[in-house]
Amino acid sequence: MEKFTNLTGIAAPMPLVNIDTDMIIPKQFLKTIKRTGLGANLFDEMRFDREGSEIEDFVLNQPAYRKAEILVAGDNFGCGSSREHAPWALLDFGIRCVISTSFADIFYNNCFKNGILPIVLPKEDVDKLMDDASRGANATLTVDLESQTIKGPDGGEIAFDVDPFRKHCLLNGLDDIGLTIEAAASAIDAFEAKASSERPWV
Repeated sequence: MEKFTNLTGIAAPMPLVNIDTDMIIPKQFLKTIKRTGLGANLFDEMRFDREGSEIEDFVLNQPAYRKAEILVAGDNFGCGSSREHAPWALLDFGIRCVISTSFADIFYNNCFKNGILPIVLPKEDVDKLMDDASRGANATLTVDLESQTIKGPDGGEIAFDVDPFRKHCLLNGLDDIGLTIEAAASAIDAFEAKASSERPWV
């Protein structure tokens, strides 16, 4: 998993509340177990019409936000079914951070396991960042996980909380497999050294 330390990128405003996982990646795209390729269908029913043409009004189709790496979203982001394809699709598109007043629990946990930082803030802070994100090409935010701060385009800072264990995992790029290897590294090394000495022909 890619480490998350410091991210400076375009923030796209998505004030809609209750954006569920079927809106993030519709059910017809869940046939794959690959984590790549899903970004093309992120928010598919909001991004494209029935003929497959882009809907110009949708924020990620607007020129200023096509390369957005941060979403500033409305309440209860990621609700609905527990599909892990939702963070996969966000990450494949290029989104590394989502900021909202609240997230669905399973989606929130899945974000950390896939290298995305979900940040929960009070409504007044989200409103400020939503206003910053509405500036188009100038909607640049800097998210510093180490210091747990978000810096706006005018230099103002907002602090955020994050669980220390999850912070450690993101800073070091550790998913569940990486955590297992980290915890058992010395035991694995000892086993391999012993096996090599006892069976050098293997």
